[in-house]
Amino acid sequence: MKVDFVARNFQLDEAMKKHAQERLAKVAKFVGAAVEARAAFDLDKFRYRCDLVLVHRSGEIRAAEENHDLRQAFDIAAEALEKQARRSRKKAVDRRRRAGRGGEAHWPVEVVARGSLDAEGGPRVVRTEQLPIRPMTLAEAAQQLDTADRDFVVFRDATNDKVSVLYRQADDDDLGLIAPEF
Repeated sequence: MKVDFVARNFQLDEAMKKHAQERLAKVAKFVGAAVEARAAFDLDKFRYRCDLVLVHRSGEIRAAEENHDLRQAFDIAAEALEKQARRSRKKAVDRRRRAGRGGEAHWPVEVVARGSLDAEGGPRVVRTEQLPIRPMTLAEAAQQLDTADRDFVVFRDATNDKVSVLYRQADDDDLGLIAPEF
């Protein structure tokens, strides 16, 4: 990562440049691929001002500090920059995790063999599947039931956000709705 240094009203020594590059490289790890970093130092009478900018792929973060000591001003600004970078990283990770949850959940369905219910060992599971539970209205669920290969559809009711089951009755072509109360 390339760091641009600007020093106004004084000469910046190599030790401070090296310290700044190491510290900014450490901060850049939190934001992934940092594109550019700028460190501007300014001396006004007896106070040093340090302005830091770190540009990365999803934006930029800034920090500024004034102090009577150059190194302290930089370290405090770098600490604030690191705090922002950590917060930005945490937000990005949380956003990706929430995106995985979405409005769709999966509900396991187990098919039990016919003769196994009377057996003393308990029911024997023949097949297990994961069903997506999507938010939809009752009309959309009925339409999906017509095109589905099963005799039921599990969905999250868009009007009240409850999990419901719409099924086709075996004896006629009527539909039944199961809306459990939690």
